[in-house]
Amino acid sequence: MTTLDLSEGFARAAIDGLRPGEDAAVTGDPVEAYARAVWSVLVEPGDSEAGVLIAAVGAAAALRVVAEARGDALDRARERWLPRMRASAVASALDAARRCGARLVVPGDGDWPVRVDDLDAHAPVALWRRGTGAPAAAPAVALVGARAATAYGEGVAVDLAADLATAGVVVVSGAAYGIDGACHRGALSAGGRSVAFLAGGVDRPYPRGHEALLDRIAATGAVWSETPCGSAPTKWRFLARNRLIAALADAVVVIEAGWRSGSLNTAGHAASLGRRLGAVPGPVTSAASAGCHRVLREFDGVCVTSAADVLEMLGAGAPTQPTVVGGATDDTTRLFDALSPRSARSIDDVARRSGLARGQAEMLLGFAELEGRAVRDDGGAWRSVGRGPGSGPG
Repeated sequence: MTTLDLSEGFARAAIDGLRPGEDAAVTGDPVEAYARAVWSVLVEPGDSEAGVLIAAVGAAAALRVVAEARGDALDRARERWLPRMRASAVASALDAARRCGARLVVPGDGDWPVRVDDLDAHAPVALWRRGTGAPAAAPAVALVGARAATAYGEGVAVDLAADLATAGVVVVSGAAYGIDGACHRGALSAGGRSVAFLAGGVDRPYPRGHEALLDRIAATGAVWSETPCGSAPTKWRFLARNRLIAALADAVVVIEAGWRSGSLNTAGHAASLGRRLGAVPGPVTSAASAGCHRVLREFDGVCVTSAADVLEMLGAGAPTQPTVVGGATDDTTRLFDALSPRSARSIDDVARRSGLARGQAEMLLGFAELEGRAVRDDGGAWRSVGRGPGSGPG
């Protein structure tokens, strides 16, 4: 581990020009802003132990606690964080942000999307943004759905997004193929603003086929991520990203989704946050709409057939929170994100890549070996067998 310099002079130089609206001199507390940039490198999205610690003592003081103290309740968390506490990794993320024109946005900044604070300890420690952002006072609706969309689903998505954008609503989605992409294109075609949340760094367009679309989104809206520049998307980060899509919006509408679609994960977050939730019905014979019908039945979602239905949702009181189902995320997903079927990796490497404590990674690898999903070579290195629950992003 390399000791991090938390002096004001170093912090100010490190994030010079990366704060929104700043060309050179940084206003506010540069040490706290830099410390939050460091934390975004150390933790996986939604790390509640980091969130609680930072809320209690501040980002900079929290780094000192992690680096100096021992033998307390944070020991297991340190096992996750310390392997990533390298000055070179932080510098690399900041350099990548400069190269792509990204901005570091932290709580207290005028550009901070305050809706995400509803996530409490699971709120992001910092956010990275390409683009100018979207009006904070404007209503926002998250439109989500399956990658494997039908012509019906994509048609509804384009029309719904365009009509909402015309009404001044900011359209939020995840920039994936299928429904997400159709929603972004619909909003842009109407001259409206759209916001995309990525599971990897904002300097790494994903999917690559949407690079031009993401450029268009950034030109009038924003492309956000809580993972620092240079970070790759993983299955875990996609699932964790969904909570931000739900939190940023006043309402969430599932347009087309299968029974086990990842869109239900976003719907679950919306329900737990008390966001208004709706779904577009499809043919009862269509497996592609089974998840939407599940939202209507199990999440008490509003039946959405037009933009007028969504606008009515925005003007109505928040519904009673239903029971959250589906969309579970767990440490096994992160473990398999860190494994490869081709390259054997040491336990320490797997722990660093997954953000898990070494002992936790070792335990999960043991279970995976018993289940035949991971194998260990004679040198003690591990690789995955076939597709684990988190193999590959998305």
